[in-house]
Amino acid sequence: MLMKKHFLCVGLFSLSCLMAGAQQAVVSGPDSNLKVTVTLKDGKPVYGVTYKDKVMLEDSPLGFLSDVGDFTKGMKWVDQKTDNVKDSYTLDRSKFSKVDYEANRLAVTLENADKKPLTVVFQVSDNDVAFRYEMPRYGDTGCIVINREVTGFDFPDYTTTFLCPQSVSMVGWRRTKPSYEEEYTPDAPLMAPSRFGKGFTFPGLFHVGDNGWVLVSETGVDSRYCASRLSDAAEGGVFTVTFPMPEENNGNGTVAPGLSLPGVTPWRTLTVGDNLKPIVETTGPWNVVKPLYEAEHTYKYGRGTWSWIMWQDPSINYEDQVKYIDLASEMGYEYVLVDSWWDKTIGREKMEELVKYAHSKHVDVFLWYSSSGYWNDIEQSPVNKMDGPIARKQEMKWMQKIGVKGIKVDFFGGDKQETMRLYEAILSDANDYGLMVIFHGCTIPRGWERMYPNYVGSEAVLASENLIFSQHSNDMEAFNACLHPFIRNTIGCMEFGGVLLNKRLNRTNDGGQIRRTTDVFQLATSILFQNPIQNFALAPNNLTDAPAIAIDFMKKVPTTWDEVRFVDGYPGKYCVLARRHGDTWYIAGVNAQKEPLKLKLDLPMLNKGDKVSLYSDDKKMQPGLKELTVKNPQAVQVTIQPQGGIVIVR
Repeated sequence: MLMKKHFLCVGLFSLSCLMAGAQQAVVSGPDSNLKVTVTLKDGKPVYGVTYKDKVMLEDSPLGFLSDVGDFTKGMKWVDQKTDNVKDSYTLDRSKFSKVDYEANRLAVTLENADKKPLTVVFQVSDNDVAFRYEMPRYGDTGCIVINREVTGFDFPDYTTTFLCPQSVSMVGWRRTKPSYEEEYTPDAPLMAPSRFGKGFTFPGLFHVGDNGWVLVSETGVDSRYCASRLSDAAEGGVFTVTFPMPEENNGNGTVAPGLSLPGVTPWRTLTVGDNLKPIVETTGPWNVVKPLYEAEHTYKYGRGTWSWIMWQDPSINYEDQVKYIDLASEMGYEYVLVDSWWDKTIGREKMEELVKYAHSKHVDVFLWYSSSGYWNDIEQSPVNKMDGPIARKQEMKWMQKIGVKGIKVDFFGGDKQETMRLYEAILSDANDYGLMVIFHGCTIPRGWERMYPNYVGSEAVLASENLIFSQHSNDMEAFNACLHPFIRNTIGCMEFGGVLLNKRLNRTNDGGQIRRTTDVFQLATSILFQNPIQNFALAPNNLTDAPAIAIDFMKKVPTTWDEVRFVDGYPGKYCVLARRHGDTWYIAGVNAQKEPLKLKLDLPMLNKGDKVSLYSDDKKMQPGLKELTVKNPQAVQVTIQPQGGIVIVR
């Protein structure tokens, strides 16, 4: 009986039996397919990852250099501990409303040449790896500055990449970059340099040949650390964690993060699979974080209208905002977003009137703010209201008084710890005043949907405004839409601001950029792109000049989901996902290729005999709606036109 119990324990944790002096430990996920090996080689800690015994990461470096000491070399193995981790939690703003998480945990304690300990903690579930560093207090030393991490990801040389380059800082519109809005290169060679020589933003997707896929990111970043990115690949295909550039935010703030001791770093995350399903469906960013404070108010998610996206700056006046409130009311939407300049062109007294009018139409209001004024050249106002606690709280108190429900804060332009403190301060103060927060011109979220109860989205993507600004973005729209569900939107909310039903992207629908994608493509993106507050790019004229089936669909589409399922696709080529809201399934697909795409879809969420609604494009790229009966859920045949889409609703 004791022997049986022993073997059960080994199977649960999948740990190597460490003899005295051994310098290696292995931990597997509960189903034993995903395995992490931690090794000390010539005093240098490394880790490797396999999935179904195929190499996904070769020996990759661990450790960091700090003002307390060097934890990259001359290390000695001290101890290892194992445990099983289980958690069940709700996640009402992302992919799954309820999540059950189980992982095996390995904590390896090492000691540097000065006999200072460092613990590296790994949590491994069936398809996700999360790891971080944990530091004790070192005698009288109660704080630490981490000058550089050597944390790395060493991919086999046959790996190809899907990466977004980090921008040079203090460039772009009014010197507001970086803001995670650069163009991806699909299936690039492993050693391909970044476009601007500044590495790549998280998340990064890696195709490890026939072995499978790896998504790399980080989570749990808050005021106690900076946000990071990936370096260019060094010799051998090693990407390392890199801190922000000194010149970000006009040089304000330090590059090296500082934290109190005992302390921990953010989690680095890997999602691993032999197909794309685990990548799309991962809950890795939220499994290892916890809420940082309780919700002080009840927050309601939903759809919104947004005049600026189609009508631009001249629309930020009282009369045009009334038109967009009326549009939101007609669509049954919960919100209207009033963008920049409102304090100048509408004014605070009239804004109080506008909020009252919106409430009379059962519509609530979000207001736009600049994040600051001292690190860029932004002139759009209000400025200097969100970067300091006194002005910020006064502003939020006023918004609470007049009934504003949320803010959109723009133009952050950096990833330093100082900027992370600002994100957190805005969120924390906003919670006190019942305000939800959308970030724009910003960094990616890093577990924030679970950490901050009033966080409702980040842009951090080449979003819909670029369709207004350039024809190139329209020409590339389908390609980009076939990337985001596999990369950017996998790790957090993506406030894209899409669904453009204007054929021409200007106020009168007769000039400006030309939309290349079909109406059904646009409908499909309302499902493919996930954010709990969706400010759609609809315009009042769409009530009469867009197809009625499109408007009717957009009146019903939800923005929160209980479940997501990957159906089919390849990054940059096509994508088909299924999302469930309550008892209703939405299956959406788009095609970025030049020829019609004929697919036979396996849709286990459907049953034989189900009646479904199929939105699709005909050969002339015109939208149609059919009611169909499912004959075989394992072989549902559809055709997606080039730059077109499908939506199936059950």
